[in-house]
Amino acid sequence: MKRCQSVVFICGKMNVSLCNNGINLDFMTFSERSNRIFTEATRLYHETDHVDAPMVNPYPEGTIENDLFLKNWIDAVQWHLEDIIRQPDIDCIEALALKRRIDKSNQDRTDLVERIDSYFFERFQNIVPVADAAINTESPAWAIDRLSILILKIWHMRVEVERLDATSEHRQQCLQKWETLQEQGRDLSSAIDQLLSDIQSGRRYMKVYKQMKMYNDPSLNPSLYTSK
Repeated sequence: MKRCQSVVFICGKMNVSLCNNGINLDFMTFSERSNRIFTEATRLYHETDHVDAPMVNPYPEGTIENDLFLKNWIDAVQWHLEDIIRQPDIDCIEALALKRRIDKSNQDRTDLVERIDSYFFERFQNIVPVADAAINTESPAWAIDRLSILILKIWHMRVEVERLDATSEHRQQCLQKWETLQEQGRDLSSAIDQLLSDIQSGRRYMKVYKQMKMYNDPSLNPSLYTSK
């Protein structure tokens, strides 16, 4: 597996980011960088296509690239856990174990999105918003979360397009959906870069709200704290 050499952040901008494969991330927008890493993680996951396959993150720990790769890997595993749990003949005990695993995955995913938002918050904390700056209803990291899942949708819809055991009608319908997903990806990528540009220029500002999920917290879930 090809690994990046080293990544150093200075004022939120990558200083050294040339990978062994010759790709220099310095000249990419954040959405371009995210798309490339999400696609890489999706491809690597599907080399084994197994929910228990070990993840080998090619990016240094503590970098935003490492978090982006991990984000998509979590999404890919959960995608397939959601497929497995919907098997009509699944054993009830196995289904319960999968449901608990999916719940944990959701919590891990939320925690990671909030960590990515913290990266942006720190990056833009010294930006002074203009007087009429607007707040966005969605933070940068939650938009990036949607982009990661969209990359997985595009991958799996392409698989349906190329299925030899499917009817031509099915493949044609999936091709149309795949093209729509590609358009959504372009639009979402553009919106993410525009949002980051607006925050950096002070036209918009961001707040980091914790999701405060209640079902995983024994002190907030009535089914848990009333059973003690």
